Amino acid sequence: MLALLAVLAFSLLVTAGLSHFLIPRLKKFGITGKDVNKEGRPEVAEMGGLAIVAGFTAGVLLAIMLNTFNGLEFNITYVLAALVTIHAMAFMGIVDDLLDIPQAVKAFLPLAAAVPLVAVSAAGSTAMALPFLGEVDLGLLYIVVLIPVGVAVASNLTNMLAGFNGMEAGMGSVIMAAMAALAFLNGRPEMLVLVVPMLGALLGFLNNNWYPAKVFPGDVGNLTIGAVLASGVILGNMETAGALMLMLYVVDFFIKAYNRFPSSKWWGELKDGKLYPAEGKVRGFAQLVMRVGGGVSERNLVLIFIGMQALVGLAVFFLYA
Repeated sequence: MLALLAVLAFSLLVTAGLSHFLIPRLKKFGITGKDVNKEGRPEVAEMGGLAIVAGFTAGVLLAIMLNTFNGLEFNITYVLAALVTIHAMAFMGIVDDLLDIPQAVKAFLPLAAAVPLVAVSAAGSTAMALPFLGEVDLGLLYIVVLIPVGVAVASNLTNMLAGFNGMEAGMGSVIMAAMAALAFLNGRPEMLVLVVPMLGALLGFLNNNWYPAKVFPGDVGNLTIGAVLASGVILGNMETAGALMLMLYVVDFFIKAYNRFPSSKWWGELKDGKLYPAEGKVRGFAQLVMRVGGGVSERNLVLIFIGMQALVGLAVFFLYA
């Protein structure tokens, strides 16, 4: 427990410190995005997810050091394979932030990033825990289909329900905290070594990302959140728990799919301090909440989503604890 707390704290401190260093430099070099939910649409530093990736990586490296010198037990080979997958997704996020990868390409690129996880799974377990059925060995289907699809789906989902100050880091923190608790109770050390550093990194990032945000995570941050979740649950054999944890993101996906995945006007129109669906049309889950609430401030909108994610997290925790 002390080792895990050290990993959590180290990830948090590295991310917070690097965020402070990055924000003015990102703005200096014009790496910014418009805060579309604010009056005047001010320019805010983009690609702050670099600090999340750095803090997460620092935490994992500390865990590996503790494994070597202090008896923190986990399979290093599996964790390193997950780290390659996660870094591949982070690299894709960097390229997307800078060059704007087409949506169709971005949906399938994560399949390639899953290769390291496929390799270690081929040498290990191909079983998957299913509700009411227990562990079911899916053999080759698990290796060549479910792992790549899981990484692709999770990373794309966490990249879609985004765009409001504190939403990505806030909801991500709740997800990682719930999965860390499940991993601890169920004895999944490899999963712990991934989700605990990400929890620390997201908490370290949240201070500068909270309303009014000084920095956005960008695709590099959003894709990495999903990649860590997918990699963690794959190594921890808790895939269905991870899938259920993304329930809110799935709802957002179907609303946006119905609207043919809009690349604009997914935000809110600011009137008297509250956000309303742009042009009065619901194009995503956030706009649905705006409409149901008769207008919601951005801060409260994000708190609503974090609260809903906490309820989902509690339900998944009690189902799998």
